[in-house]
Amino acid sequence: MSATRRVGLLAFDGVQSLDLTGPLEVFATAGKLVADRGEPAPYAIEVVAPTARPVVTNSGLRIVPDASIAARRRPFDTLIIAGGNVERVMLDRTVQRWLRGQARRVRRLASVCSGAFVLAEAGLLRGRRATTHWATVNLLRRRYPDLEVEPDAIFVRDGDVFTSAGVTSGIDLALALVEDDLGHALALEVARWLVVFLKRPGGQSQFSSHLAAQAVPPGPLKDLPEWIVANLRADLAVEHLAARVAMSPRHFARVFRRETGLTPAKFVERARLDAARRQLEEGALGFATVADRCGFGSAEQMRRTFARHLHIVPVDYRRHFHRRPEAAFRRSA
Repeated sequence: MSATRRVGLLAFDGVQSLDLTGPLEVFATAGKLVADRGEPAPYAIEVVAPTARPVVTNSGLRIVPDASIAARRRPFDTLIIAGGNVERVMLDRTVQRWLRGQARRVRRLASVCSGAFVLAEAGLLRGRRATTHWATVNLLRRRYPDLEVEPDAIFVRDGDVFTSAGVTSGIDLALALVEDDLGHALALEVARWLVVFLKRPGGQSQFSSHLAAQAVPPGPLKDLPEWIVANLRADLAVEHLAARVAMSPRHFARVFRRETGLTPAKFVERARLDAARRQLEEGALGFATVADRCGFGSAEQMRRTFARHLHIVPVDYRRHFHRRPEAAFRRSA
């Protein structure tokens, strides 16, 4: 067993509590499991904040940090920036200087959710691949055009810098960091103790067509997204979808984007990709059959869509993410 690794988590007023406590629980649980074997503690965990006073999370929970950033002298092995209401931290020059200094000293730098904005503001994501919560990926891309934003990933690793999607994805990220340090078996044991159904690898998508369809407000399109998800083999061209809700194609496309945040074509493509992912993860159907059932038209078209959105082809996606039902059950037991 290697020496104890020091893990720091940056908290601040307005922090999302689960962004902070999710990863903390992963590292703490890993430490308990290793200690039960009679081995030295793998992690020393410390919550730091701009000042030593308690921080108030965006849900009202008060958290007392272990130290202020000014008082923290010893270097961290891993530093994680939580998300939440990050505007004040982004503008805090003291925090920004501290982050840039820490980045030169840590082995790994990471963010959860909108914590990516804090890293980007400090110039620590320049030229890197990164992700954040699905609701703010476009803002991250617009505000920091020197980043390569991956809108769908659960988490992204670019060298020694990690960024993750929203809220619970911080748990996935922390599990991946534990796996790097302590091995696959220990990371899975941590996931089981935390009753995590599946330790999701970073390449999986945070987009869910079912959730997106259910989020459409009442109105002329209310039932259409769910109909699309249930009828992926149908002709889902804009003209046909517009006729279904008695609109002109141009007006329909404008309303659909306003209500869903996506163009009709993009929503259809994402829904087909989402369905194909689930079938590759959970079943053993041939690629041509999956492509046909999900409305791609051909296995080659499905392959191109996977490569464009997930940077992985279906055969590799299945090899990485396929799970037998009984294996998933054992992990959650």
